[in-house]
Amino acid sequence: MSGKRPSVVVVGAGVGGCAAAARLAKAGLEVTVVEKNSFTGGRCSIIRDGEHRFDQGPSLMLLPNLFHETFADLDTSIAAEGVHLLKCDPNYQVFFHDGENITLSSDLAHMKPEIEKWEGPAGFGRYLSFLSEGHKHYEFSVQKALKRNFPSVFSMLRLDLLTDLWSMFIIPSLYTRASKYFRTDRLRRCFTFGSMYMGMSPYDSPGLYSLLQFTELAEGIWYPQGGFHRIVEAIVSIGTKLGVKYRLSSPVGSVLLSEDGTRATGVVLESGDELRADIVLINADLVYAYNNLLPETAYSKSLTKKPASCSSISFYWSMDRVIDELSAHNIFMAEEFKESFNDIFKKLEMPEEPSFYVNVPSRIDPSAAPEGKDSIVVLVPMGHLKDDENGQGTKSDEHWNFLVNRVRDFVITTIEQRTGVLGLRDAIAAERINTPLTWKDRFNLDRGGILGLTIGFWNALAFRPKTRHSRIPNIYFVGASTHPGTGVPICLAGAKITTEQMLEDLKMEKPWPKTPPLNQCAKQTGSPLDVVRDNTSGREGWQQFLLYLLIFLGVPYLFNLALREVSGRRCNSL
Repeated sequence: MSGKRPSVVVVGAGVGGCAAAARLAKAGLEVTVVEKNSFTGGRCSIIRDGEHRFDQGPSLMLLPNLFHETFADLDTSIAAEGVHLLKCDPNYQVFFHDGENITLSSDLAHMKPEIEKWEGPAGFGRYLSFLSEGHKHYEFSVQKALKRNFPSVFSMLRLDLLTDLWSMFIIPSLYTRASKYFRTDRLRRCFTFGSMYMGMSPYDSPGLYSLLQFTELAEGIWYPQGGFHRIVEAIVSIGTKLGVKYRLSSPVGSVLLSEDGTRATGVVLESGDELRADIVLINADLVYAYNNLLPETAYSKSLTKKPASCSSISFYWSMDRVIDELSAHNIFMAEEFKESFNDIFKKLEMPEEPSFYVNVPSRIDPSAAPEGKDSIVVLVPMGHLKDDENGQGTKSDEHWNFLVNRVRDFVITTIEQRTGVLGLRDAIAAERINTPLTWKDRFNLDRGGILGLTIGFWNALAFRPKTRHSRIPNIYFVGASTHPGTGVPICLAGAKITTEQMLEDLKMEKPWPKTPPLNQCAKQTGSPLDVVRDNTSGREGWQQFLLYLLIFLGVPYLFNLALREVSGRRCNSL
């Protein structure tokens, strides 16, 4: 590579691949992105029907600081790139089977009476405590997981990380943690359905993921005017200015390897064209890439057995009028809440009565639909494809047509009954649909899982698929199924982690600021008023370590003593 710029070919133009490409180009590498589809963004893309516009995948912007950090590292800002962010207020309308509804907002003045209506006067204090815990989870995730790499289990052996993992990640589920703060099942449901952003059940996802509710309620929900894809367009534009070359409608057939199989030398397109490069960065679905683009190994097969996220049937409706009864974001809760998640994640099916999400982008951004009309997206989560459906599929077209029709009828009836809207079906002028089969075919998503691999404890941090191939050192990964995880802001954080790893391997400088220490104030004025003053001593860490050691050693000892005491009493009684 001496004497010339290192070259990189990026497989896939999802948000992680585009962000990584721009970062690498800024660092001075020669970057080419090849993409299967005729558009960038992957699932974070746009569907159009005349003047109607729909977000194919993500429809709300969470963890905004991770977006702003990406643009700042590229010496610009979201606003400077011509993207205007709109704040969604309220956050959601939540509709229940019994006719009641709750409006969630980042406005505390709104939330106080809303919480107290169901939880009583003490409920608001517990709500604030729930937010406080969510904030701790948020800071832990951002600082200790989303901005660090975990190349091996040994990288997790840090006292601060282990103690936090014990209290935040391992023991309680998200629903269990919410139950500590909310007395009614109604509010427990309200503050746990967000686990679906990670493609997981609130009864199985770690309590750590209350960070999602925290960011919604403390930082708000945002929407880029012109559609979520505007973020991707801006990143692509930045990368193009820095020299990134994009080749769309260019599916990759395989990764080229050296004769001894120890290094990647580029990729072969399905057209037969070869693109040579010093490094290959894969942003395609990781399970698909290991099993279709790379040599088959025991590890590649093991990935197909890892738990995948849910899939969905998604409807995109061009309405011939405005549906005033719906806000920008709406949740319709299943009556049998837990059972519906069991159907999705244990039986891998569509529940008889699912919870579902309805997005009306034209409510927050009028450019999403013609004047006097609405664009509506309905996402109905369901189980991912079973192993025997992953090829051609064992279920017939008739089965899928029947299922889609049943789900559509259920959605329309539920919306009409719970909101009072009349003639919803007749107002649908046109419809587009995604099913698990189309998610799998269009985006090469393993088992049609819309959010990649799930992120339970045994599939996170050092246990998650690595950002670099274990045997081929110049193949790297970025995207939903590798570290740090799924979701647009998480993939942006992953792009930074992976590109920094690549630059370290190349012994090149990172052309963006280092992450500041945890105890550094955001604003540095030089004034003594802004100096961080730590009230804890350096002995605190050792004291905490000794405490955990005593607990670890002492609990079995005390348990053994108790058994001896009980045994002794029985012997004496005889």
